[in-house]
Amino acid sequence: MKTGIIGAGIAGLAAAARLASRGHEVEVFEANSYPGGKLSAFNLEGYRFDAGPSLFTMPHYVEEVFAAAGDPVEAHFAYEKLPVVCNYFWEDGTRLSAFADREAFLKEIEIKIGVDPSHVGRLLADSEKKYQVAGKIFLENSLHRAKTWLSWDVAKAMARIPQMDLFTTMNAVNARFLEHPKLVQLFNRFATYNGSNPYKTPGLLTIIPHFEHHIGAFYPRGGMHAITQSIFDLARRKGAIFHFDTPVEQILHEKGQAKGLRSKGGTKNFDCVISNMDAFFTYRKLLPDIRHPERTLSQEKSTSALIFYWGIRKEFPELDLHNIFFSDNYQKEFECLSKGMLDDDPTVYVNITSKYTPSDAPQGSENWFTMVNAPYLHGQDWEAIIQRTRKNVIAKISRVLGTDLETFIECEEILEPRTIQSRTSSHLGALYGTASNKRLSAFMRHPNFSNTVKGLYFCGGSVHPGGGIPLCLLSAKIADTMIHEDYQRKGL
Repeated sequence: MKTGIIGAGIAGLAAAARLASRGHEVEVFEANSYPGGKLSAFNLEGYRFDAGPSLFTMPHYVEEVFAAAGDPVEAHFAYEKLPVVCNYFWEDGTRLSAFADREAFLKEIEIKIGVDPSHVGRLLADSEKKYQVAGKIFLENSLHRAKTWLSWDVAKAMARIPQMDLFTTMNAVNARFLEHPKLVQLFNRFATYNGSNPYKTPGLLTIIPHFEHHIGAFYPRGGMHAITQSIFDLARRKGAIFHFDTPVEQILHEKGQAKGLRSKGGTKNFDCVISNMDAFFTYRKLLPDIRHPERTLSQEKSTSALIFYWGIRKEFPELDLHNIFFSDNYQKEFECLSKGMLDDDPTVYVNITSKYTPSDAPQGSENWFTMVNAPYLHGQDWEAIIQRTRKNVIAKISRVLGTDLETFIECEEILEPRTIQSRTSSHLGALYGTASNKRLSAFMRHPNFSNTVKGLYFCGGSVHPGGGIPLCLLSAKIADTMIHEDYQRKGL
């Protein structure tokens, strides 16, 4: 079978590796000159930066890609579990380390926050239960095919949905378990893992801490870009052909069946097509001649990001790989985002890979990936927003760390919603496609196949099951399984 894939983001790479391993003749068309989409890297004046996703969880999903290809993952990709998941800082001087060891984490909470650690223990147990009962089933299977809903596991999960906090919010669930405002804020931040608002997103999404606090947070040897490179190399070893600097111009179809792709390199026929491009632009740019699923495409977008990549001419021993500097009023911060604005006191995330890969920065220096959540594109004055936010972020970190951060910044690169959209074709610069701020948002994501054009499939962060590395890898797995089953029935 001949399979054409649009986009070499992490989902497109995983789909290419899986299908090439099945014997498909796979060709991948990428508009950029490099693979990985958001999961890329760059160098700046002696510093190396991972450009996009910076948190690595659920590493077994990477291992599954190698297992499906029959390649030993240890020979090509390595990672380590982080002893400290994240360091948290508040402006009143409170500092807390989220240790990977459960007992150490609970003890830290008791000492630093003064809260009975059993509250957090019960919340984490609830998170694990939700994942085992419902999350695993709905994340790893299509929600848009009858086969899924006819399984006994799904029937059991549906019977327990009323217990899964679908009808309340993440904030309400966290407040119920934790009571203390700092702990509620800490666990509310997990809504940002899919670009949502903890004061709106369903309580079912309190499954997210399970990924980090039960399974763990990890660091790929060589940085996050090693995930891209290892799967890209795997796909090529299995025979996938990549065409870079080759944007697709149209998906060709005839009588309701995908037939091929047209790019600047010409027209190529394929038995099936997978789009790893944002679903919105797949329809608007590549399928202008069919009816578009407007209800799906018009859903509220997730948040975006404003990222300052800073070369810092100083080392900060109090910081680790992942660090969070919290705002004083978290709810106000999200109210601003929902209005298309950035609060003057945003929560700041700082990722420093040189803590684990010293060569990522010159000796005595650190590479700071400094990010705040930002609204998607809505006609804002981004030059003014960037200038104001940069000043606020530097002032906040300087206050908390007791230093003049500005004096140590020796180089800078900026990524913001406009460049996120232009570089990765993410509609309106949204990092995770649609937001999950409504009760049934998870069920309203675009499916991993087209209802209009047979032989057209989808993967990536804008379709089921959602954004982020683990879910993108799952979208590739779901698309691969669908293609295999659909074409096996046809005898192909």
